[in-house]
Amino acid sequence: MHDPNDFPTPDDADRITQETIEKYARYVNPAALNLLKLGGFDKVEWRGNGATITDLHGKSYIDCLGGYGVFALGHAHPEIVAAVQAQAATLPLSSKTFLNKPLADLCERLAQLAPGDLQYTFVSNSGTEAIEAALKFARAATKRTNFVAAHGAYHGKTFGALSASGRDVYKTPFAPLVPGFSHVPFGDFDALTGAVDANTAAVILEPVQGESGIRIPPRGYISHAREVCDKHGALLILDEVQTGIGRTGKMFACDYCKVAPDILVLAKALGGGVMPIGATMGTPAVWEAMFKNNPFLHTSTFGGSELACVAALETLKIVERDNLCAESERKGATLLAGLRDVQERYPDLLTDTRGVGLMIGVEFADADVGKLAIGALVKHGVVAAYTLNNAKIMRFEPPLVITDAQVQTVIAAFDAAVCETAELLAELLA
Repeated sequence: MHDPNDFPTPDDADRITQETIEKYARYVNPAALNLLKLGGFDKVEWRGNGATITDLHGKSYIDCLGGYGVFALGHAHPEIVAAVQAQAATLPLSSKTFLNKPLADLCERLAQLAPGDLQYTFVSNSGTEAIEAALKFARAATKRTNFVAAHGAYHGKTFGALSASGRDVYKTPFAPLVPGFSHVPFGDFDALTGAVDANTAAVILEPVQGESGIRIPPRGYISHAREVCDKHGALLILDEVQTGIGRTGKMFACDYCKVAPDILVLAKALGGGVMPIGATMGTPAVWEAMFKNNPFLHTSTFGGSELACVAALETLKIVERDNLCAESERKGATLLAGLRDVQERYPDLLTDTRGVGLMIGVEFADADVGKLAIGALVKHGVVAAYTLNNAKIMRFEPPLVITDAQVQTVIAAFDAAVCETAELLAELLA
């Protein structure tokens, strides 16, 4: 065993890397390993600090994937690590028999920050668990079974969350899924209006679709969803697993349109990059319908642990104290402009650059070309990835604590990676 603060010798690093590759092939996921090799990601991560990851051989990378939105506060934020370490030394997990102060404190703070009359929170361990809870709560509150979701949506991979998601490649192998879900084009006002009726329990939407390629809906779309739900007595569920906690330049993306959902789902960044956590927030009406007659109708053995809750509390404190929502907006504007400048110089390869805050997608004309560019980018010390539901989109979701100098490095690295990709394609086509 090696102290994670020390790097092994080059020979030991080579040996450990090879052993890890062999164990992935034999015990973890050989197909995933092959993809990682193709992208140049077959390296062992060893240390994280701020916006950087350092591999076993000591090479550092600016992390613009950020655990798909987990590392909003960067890697191993010292204050969050210290809070979790202190809690781990006293009471790491809840006994589930006595009152849990960190849980109560976290739920209070979320209620103070959330829009509208979102007052109560059920704390779980992940985004997909939080979505499952939201779907159950909506059924309990409305006594209805149908849901309207969007094409291209990504809500998770458990059965209910997968049923709400909008890409068949992840769903077909597990059919039949949970019945009652219909899907409409994201951003289409008329389609949404026509899909909601007296049998709809809830409309579930992401304010910005992440895995579908950083797709931002037309102005007024989320407000329209709110109006349609109100008209038919349906609930509005907003999935802010990726967009929440400052990612888009606001604490919650729905703050842009000033829409309050009936149920708000959070995860990823809420744990500060240190602890996994999910949160399902709801109004008093939702909570009364769900828990009044049976307070244990929905539970989680590990959800709401003291460790996870102190990490989330520290995260929220730091986001506010360090003005990270505004920093996300400012740095995101700089990064977006820089990436867009590269796009304009390579119009045959890049077709669009879009985003809000530090949630940005660059669209390639061809998915395979994008994959080549991702591999080239890694060689220049920047980590990014394509989105799960749209392989043409390279997404950039760096920590909100990324420095201005690192933003410029990312832009320069992307420029170099696209240039090298263009030269490689020219050689292949010559």
